[in-house]
Amino acid sequence: MRPLRPLPVQLDVIAPRQEGLISATQLDGIGVDAPWRYRLVRQGRLIRVTQGVYDTDVVPPAQRSRPDLLDHLRRRPAWIGLLAAGPGSTAVGLCALALYKVKGLPRTIRPEVVAPDGRWRPARDGIAFRKSGDMVTGRFAGDFRIASVTDALALGVGQMCRDDAVAAMDDLLHTRSATADDLARAHDLARGHRDVEATHPWWRLADGRSESPLESVARLACLDAEIPPDTLQLVVLGVDGAHLGRIDLAWRLPDGTWLLVEVDGVEVHGAPGAVFRDRTRQNALASAGGSRLLRFTAKDLRGRMPKILTALLREAGWTPGNYDDIGQPTILGRAVADAASPVPFEA
Repeated sequence: MRPLRPLPVQLDVIAPRQEGLISATQLDGIGVDAPWRYRLVRQGRLIRVTQGVYDTDVVPPAQRSRPDLLDHLRRRPAWIGLLAAGPGSTAVGLCALALYKVKGLPRTIRPEVVAPDGRWRPARDGIAFRKSGDMVTGRFAGDFRIASVTDALALGVGQMCRDDAVAAMDDLLHTRSATADDLARAHDLARGHRDVEATHPWWRLADGRSESPLESVARLACLDAEIPPDTLQLVVLGVDGAHLGRIDLAWRLPDGTWLLVEVDGVEVHGAPGAVFRDRTRQNALASAGGSRLLRFTAKDLRGRMPKILTALLREAGWTPGNYDDIGQPTILGRAVADAASPVPFEA
């Protein structure tokens, strides 16, 4: 049996930058012509994704083992669209947001692209071709382009459920990839797209204080249960001024104490070091007094969490709108009468 012909080393440079994908044009450029490509596909060394696009990873995407698998699965459709349309094409909508590394996007994204000539054309192999319109774009990865965050969001929000859409907007605000004015402009631009009618209330829910999609979903679950948090990312100090923590969601109870909630994601809180830090912080908060800390995971957010919190808040006599959230830290362990007023924060 003849040994397999080695692939050009340039393949290992180009494909990893494109989520393992490469175009026929790029393969031609490094000496892999059409007959060789045909043999590589027959040998199982390349996987044909669509006309003119190949995957260098022969493992089915969902079965791959990599730490960034979910992000990889979101970015891969963007590259399929770009490579299928060719140099000069533009990533748009959710594909553009995925390439901007926005968190909170749906797990499944459809390839969506504007061809170099900017004209609409029928979908092919699941790839949606859009018209360019008045879109603002920028250069991306050499000969390709990407829609601005504002234009990408305007097109993408109508393709998401509410939780994903708000989580994505939260992340854009949190990372300062977009401002409130940018979101307002995106909302105006979105009015011209399909499936946007139901999204109008969502734009008012964005809050850059949420630091992860899980925190965004937790906040929305509380809003749906009519128990909106009094504040987010509450900085908690001890009576000696020691920093005890920053809490995801917090409610100020009528007796001056706090109900505190932390949302634990596997990526951040599952590591051994994080578990130790979480336990240390929880012990410090318990020792300080004046609060009750509850922890929830992703599976709790749309069921167990709102039920537990609603019961506790009702028992405590809490009602929404009675806390003046001015973004100041709170001191635990001092007299309830003193705790009613915010304290200045010294970094």
